[in-house]
Amino acid sequence: MSDPWTYSGKVTVLDQASGVVTLVDESTFAISGLAGDMVVGSAQGLFVRDTRILSRMELRVNGARPEALAAVTDDPFSATFVSRCRPRPGLADSTLMVFRARYVGQGMREDLVIRNFGDEPTFCSIELFVDSDFADLFAVKEGRAGDPDGAITREMHATGISLSYRRGAVNRGMALEFSPTPSAVAEDMVSFEIIVPAHGEWKACTEVHPVIEGKTIDPRYLCGQPVDRAAPAERLARWRRQVPQVESDHEGLEDVLTRSAEDLGALRIFDPDFPERVVVAAGAPWFMTVFGRDSLITSWMALLVDPDLALGVLQTLARFQGQDIDPRSDEQPGRILHEMRFGEAPSLSLGGGSIYYGTADATPLFVMLLGELRRWGLAREAVEELLPNAERALEWIERFGDVDGDGYVEYHRATDRGLVNQGWKDSWDGIRYADGSVATAPIALCEVQAYVYSAYLARAHFAQEAGDHATFDRYRAKATQLKTDFNRDFWLEEKGWFAVGLDHDKRPIDSLTSNVGHCLWTGIVDDDKAKIVADKLLAPEMFSGWGVRTLATSMGGYNPISYHCGSVWPHDTAIVAAGLSRYGYSDHAERLINGLLDAAMKLGGRLPELFSGLDRGELSAPVGYPTSCSPQAWSAASPLLCLRTILRLDPWVPYGQTWLAPKLPAGMHYLKVQGIPLAGSRVTVEVEGDDVEVTGLPAEIELVQDPRHPSTSV
Repeated sequence: MSDPWTYSGKVTVLDQASGVVTLVDESTFAISGLAGDMVVGSAQGLFVRDTRILSRMELRVNGARPEALAAVTDDPFSATFVSRCRPRPGLADSTLMVFRARYVGQGMREDLVIRNFGDEPTFCSIELFVDSDFADLFAVKEGRAGDPDGAITREMHATGISLSYRRGAVNRGMALEFSPTPSAVAEDMVSFEIIVPAHGEWKACTEVHPVIEGKTIDPRYLCGQPVDRAAPAERLARWRRQVPQVESDHEGLEDVLTRSAEDLGALRIFDPDFPERVVVAAGAPWFMTVFGRDSLITSWMALLVDPDLALGVLQTLARFQGQDIDPRSDEQPGRILHEMRFGEAPSLSLGGGSIYYGTADATPLFVMLLGELRRWGLAREAVEELLPNAERALEWIERFGDVDGDGYVEYHRATDRGLVNQGWKDSWDGIRYADGSVATAPIALCEVQAYVYSAYLARAHFAQEAGDHATFDRYRAKATQLKTDFNRDFWLEEKGWFAVGLDHDKRPIDSLTSNVGHCLWTGIVDDDKAKIVADKLLAPEMFSGWGVRTLATSMGGYNPISYHCGSVWPHDTAIVAAGLSRYGYSDHAERLINGLLDAAMKLGGRLPELFSGLDRGELSAPVGYPTSCSPQAWSAASPLLCLRTILRLDPWVPYGQTWLAPKLPAGMHYLKVQGIPLAGSRVTVEVEGDDVEVTGLPAEIELVQDPRHPSTSV
């Protein structure tokens, strides 16, 4: 099996034309067609902990495939598939309807109901074909799943089928249980022969149990038990109750924000070893796992909704912070992980997964987010407990991140098994020169230096609060020096933008990219350069009308349907908008926010991981990217960051202040956000025209209604 972080070939495309339904609960997900069938030879199936435990589940009624009518998904983890079928061939009309209610979580439950709307009792032969190839998630994603490379054994009994798989020391299995008892059970099929009463119905229930190292796991939803009492439904209901309520006269804003909150709720993961710690997976279906960078940025964006998500992410990443030097996984002391995988994990615990550490940005982002959580005045004791982890992260930046001692964090994989590029544009060709040639590591990315700058400032503020003047002076000086050096070495005067990075010869990688907007976000850009950068980001070569392109159309290598060289990523655009607003360019930010909201509304309220960089003037809707995750965490959180940018909200609770200066986009005249978690309270902001009313803010917090962003320098 190849390592997931090294694959750069063709990826299996889910068959969007015929309709695909994805259900998600933590690290369990199911992919099927609109009728509910999971078909052999496709990317469909039931996946648990990065292994496909069910590769086929096809229903036949009287020897025929039911005709799909609808797939209704009320929750992220459940759907009802509605079909019809004829009692016998040759009949013009159907009197039988098939309902398959599916519930995903630590396995799967499916309730099958056949209703007879005819005037006579109807005989039905029901066949359910099932199988498993126990394929690794990435083998499925990349279209490499075929004959399993381990041994599969099968057992049949009166009420079901069990399959067991062994490859070396890895042992997986799947047990299917049916009620009522089937009429017949074979190696890959169970059948029922039934008579459905006139105007009546027949019911059956299937449970799919994962088996990990010989231990059978019960699905969250068991036959005969009420669904609304199951843990995922209760957790989702609690999440919905705590999400701030938004009212606006903007067409579509409420729907987009509601969709965002729902998707984030679906992407949360709960570790059995630490059930109070909530983390967020990167995206469905392929990345239902912890990602350092993705989880950190997503939870930052979601502070407006749930700060507990940020705390859980920080605590979980701290738990797995690098301890040793291991070239095989790019682990180094103090480094924050890139990705966690569970294909050969012996249990459901996060601690059982394999970890890859090859990322340059997650470690400074960890310190950034810890500082931001402190600025919101939340979980003070828990934040302080993580300070030693922040210290270790800063030690990694200085020792391992900056190997050559030039003050910049570079990346270079330790072996040929690691990621070639270790920033957020981590595809093999994601970092290019203006002529289109691909840069080679070691590379110092512009946004990574920006994150390091922000991490230094966060540590300085912690020291200032503690009265530790020596540490305060040290990190203030480091931040000041880094900002000075960055604006000297990365700025391309003749071009009017910052280099995306410095190559192994310290030569600027001179392409125009969206990465420079991240530099605005953290404040590392000198004021005299900010306006030039802002105008470049909104120029036609960068702004598609829907969002900011990852690479300008004027650059060599531009491709609007590439992964990182001309496509539009919603999270990237949202960060750029926040950066523009930080420097006072609210009109620029407004154009980006309106573009994203329009794109979301064109796409049914949900922003995918990425979409094409084709210009808005060419087509009336964004063109999707074939293998884009949807829902995807930081895309789901992007509208929340846009909402914060509209509010121009920046808490600084340790200093007794909160900045708030809402600027509504053109066409929006009213906005109310109720229940923002801040300093242990729930705050409501209501904006109507130029009038702003704030309620619920603690008395000790001064409200500063100043449109200028508060300085984060010290």
